[in-house]
Amino acid sequence: MILPIVAYGTPVLRKVAEEIDADYPDLKEFIANMYETMYNAGGVGLAAPQVGKSIRLFVVDAAPFEEDEPSLKNFKKVFINPIILEEKGQEWKFNEGCLSIPGIREDVSRKPTITIEYFDEKFKLKEETYEGIAARIIQHEYDHIEGVLFTDRINPLKRQLLKKKLSEIAKGNVEVKYKMRFPLKVK
Repeated sequence: MILPIVAYGTPVLRKVAEEIDADYPDLKEFIANMYETMYNAGGVGLAAPQVGKSIRLFVVDAAPFEEDEPSLKNFKKVFINPIILEEKGQEWKFNEGCLSIPGIREDVSRKPTITIEYFDEKFKLKEETYEGIAARIIQHEYDHIEGVLFTDRINPLKRQLLKKKLSEIAKGNVEVKYKMRFPLKVK
């Protein structure tokens, strides 16, 4: 089932999400819905807060980047209760966007290598290290479960210049080809 993606300005996007356990209701179905929603919207990652659930879970599928990094062809994973243990290396800029902030893309600096601990969809504990685009996608989605948006990581002057666009997104004055909920849309 395709879930509506919540837009910039929705309070759940600013909350630090709660951990869940293996008994979380309908977890398998929720994960399937997350993937379906992400694919429908053309994304490479989707965090639970983006569909209105303040839980520490996100899904990624980096296959669209396999041309740049062939190792990403089968990079499809579920991250539950993740903790980034380490970020290292020289920060690099990459143009990011977000399904909750349609129509805005900006360069964001992030470290190229991360080590993360998380539970997979079978609640098996994992600790893995990722680099490059895979690390970046994970960092972006991890920010969502920490209540941080990519626009928080850009130059303050650029952020100021985006204020009006962000306000218009919150009101629903943006064209999208996927289902969304807008916090300030007048019905």
